Amino acid sequence: MNTAMQFNPLSPEFQANPYPSYDMLRENIPVFFFPDWNSWFLTRHEDNAAALKHPHFGREIERVMSPEELGWGKAAEQVQPLYDMQGMWMLLKDPPEHTHLRTLVHRAFTPRMVERLRERTQFITNDLIDKAQVNGGMDLINEFALLLPVTVIAEMLGVPVSDYATLHDWSTGLAHTLELGQSEDTVVRGAEATVEFSAYIRAMIAERRKNPQDDMISALVAAETEGDKLSEDEMVAMCILLLFAGHETTVNLIGNGTLALMRHPNQWEKLKADPSLVKLATEELLRYDSPVQMTMRWVMEDTEFAGQQFRRGQQVATLIGAANHDPARFANPGELDITRDPNPHIAFGSGIHFCLGAPLARMEGQIAFAALAKRLPNLKLVDENPPYRDTYVLRGLAELPVTF
Repeated sequence: MNTAMQFNPLSPEFQANPYPSYDMLRENIPVFFFPDWNSWFLTRHEDNAAALKHPHFGREIERVMSPEELGWGKAAEQVQPLYDMQGMWMLLKDPPEHTHLRTLVHRAFTPRMVERLRERTQFITNDLIDKAQVNGGMDLINEFALLLPVTVIAEMLGVPVSDYATLHDWSTGLAHTLELGQSEDTVVRGAEATVEFSAYIRAMIAERRKNPQDDMISALVAAETEGDKLSEDEMVAMCILLLFAGHETTVNLIGNGTLALMRHPNQWEKLKADPSLVKLATEELLRYDSPVQMTMRWVMEDTEFAGQQFRRGQQVATLIGAANHDPARFANPGELDITRDPNPHIAFGSGIHFCLGAPLARMEGQIAFAALAKRLPNLKLVDENPPYRDTYVLRGLAELPVTF
């Protein structure tokens, strides 16, 4: 079987609906090597869950191999800011640096702070629906699914509402740098966004040092563990990561989830009839059409895994979307069932890199889906096949026109 022909995540067809391809791959070649990207791809739930916790799969390949061994050329000066900044993201770090960053940020990103945002999240949700009801319809992505999480995370950090649109533009530029097959233009745009984003955050940090507020940037400035603080560069990188990751994925959860409910009227009716199902429903929507379809790890040393020999310097792609549709782990995985329980999906990853923002994303999703079911019970799609963004790793819709 020619895997290159069967697996093309950059094609419009795959981006519109990757799940039949995942099923085919899982049944025929559940673990396969894709030479074009020097990567192993995993499609089974068991393999993905194990890979995310495997001691020989990591983030920082430079710890064990030189750029020359990896065949990396020197980055152009204009894109170096992007690599320098992303190199400080805890998302792309291994212990002990990962532990250092996560411990400090966790002190600011506490469940108590998230819970404190519940009332505010509910208010923002209702306000957005109020505005949409005046018009009798909306683009649910750009007028609701985007505005809710970007407002929440920006308020959480202490960013002025007037800057939200600019923040989203910068975040979009960064999001594309995490995709497969990125072009040189994509990396350059990401670097330009990094320079502007970093200058913006640095100015905010300077202001918070003089005038601390009740927000996360002030908390990060003050965060301390055994006398160990974040450096300013680490703080800038962390704020960018939180603003970026804090809304990019939740936009997709709300958008993908609403589309799934509209395409399954029986499940939509069930949620409307019993709002207490919203927690289970949110977990099922995370599983059914996962906002993050794939994460990557490096093979840090030669190891046998899933019956194959993985070599140092190769990459491992955990196909989260495929894992969450594995019939070996989920009964009838292709069906949406908002009462599914238990639901061992890995939409938030697993292991030390389990999503720090999972409690916030879950809360936002639950409030959004409950509010849509209660306040817009006659919600209907304008387009049965709305367009997807030209992305694969972060799976989401470009727009979702609805009436109510």
